[in-house]
Amino acid sequence: MTQVIPQVMPFLDDDTETWSYVVYDRAGGHAAVIDPVLDFDSKSGRTSTGGAQRLVDFVRAQDLTVDWILETHAHADHLSAAPFVRDQVGGKIAIGEKIREVQKIFRDVFNLEKQFLCDGSHFDHLFSEDETFHIGELTGRVIYTPGHTPADMSWLIGDALFVGDTLFLPDVGTARCDFPGGDAATLYQSVQRLLALPEDTRMFMCHDYPPASRDSHACETTVAEQKRSNIHVHEGISEAAFVAMRTERDATLAMPRLILPSIQVNIRAGQMPPAEDNGTVYLKIPVNAL
Repeated sequence: MTQVIPQVMPFLDDDTETWSYVVYDRAGGHAAVIDPVLDFDSKSGRTSTGGAQRLVDFVRAQDLTVDWILETHAHADHLSAAPFVRDQVGGKIAIGEKIREVQKIFRDVFNLEKQFLCDGSHFDHLFSEDETFHIGELTGRVIYTPGHTPADMSWLIGDALFVGDTLFLPDVGTARCDFPGGDAATLYQSVQRLLALPEDTRMFMCHDYPPASRDSHACETTVAEQKRSNIHVHEGISEAAFVAMRTERDATLAMPRLILPSIQVNIRAGQMPPAEDNGTVYLKIPVNAL
């Protein structure tokens, strides 16, 4: 049986340097949206949906049926627009089942309301390791890739692999591991799982932070190129060397600009916390906690 090759349409959010995707089966007309971004002005606390609307407009222009809205993890650098996308074009919001661990960690960090349940029920579906799913005639498989967070998942859809923050482009390297529940040795092992896939597997990033040697953002590479050229974890880099590098590097990094609002929203599948008795929604800032 001939494998259906997925079509991939990338969308860059310039403010957070985040890539979102519409992955679709052109013949069957079915699609998944991956890691959609909600615009957030941290100075005013206002949200808007201009970026996510571009994905919605593309889905409608191509006359696609959205089956899934997939989150690679609970992002720390942008708010998810998954509920907006679902309201506009349908689809089930899904993430890996280990999101429960992340919810438990940040329920305590933010001292969330007693009604907040750490059971993943905010999402429409929780995927388990190696679970398969379908987007029309396309077949997807879940690959558990923790390390950046305990709940990171990569999505292998046909020959296209969506890696979240596990890997960046070869000239940028790998994700940080110093968030609560992160672990550099675990990330190294996750990367090895991905690099064991066929070398011609297309690999799509969630972020790109172009170095000075590159003047534009990009989103796609291959397993072969990562094995050959990734500056942090190419072939021949041992786990011990990687952990030492990652630990030293992470100690120099500032917290992401939007980590505090992002996590509170993203562990709720992109929903805001409940409004308080004055009808206003608030996001918390824990002082001296992170």
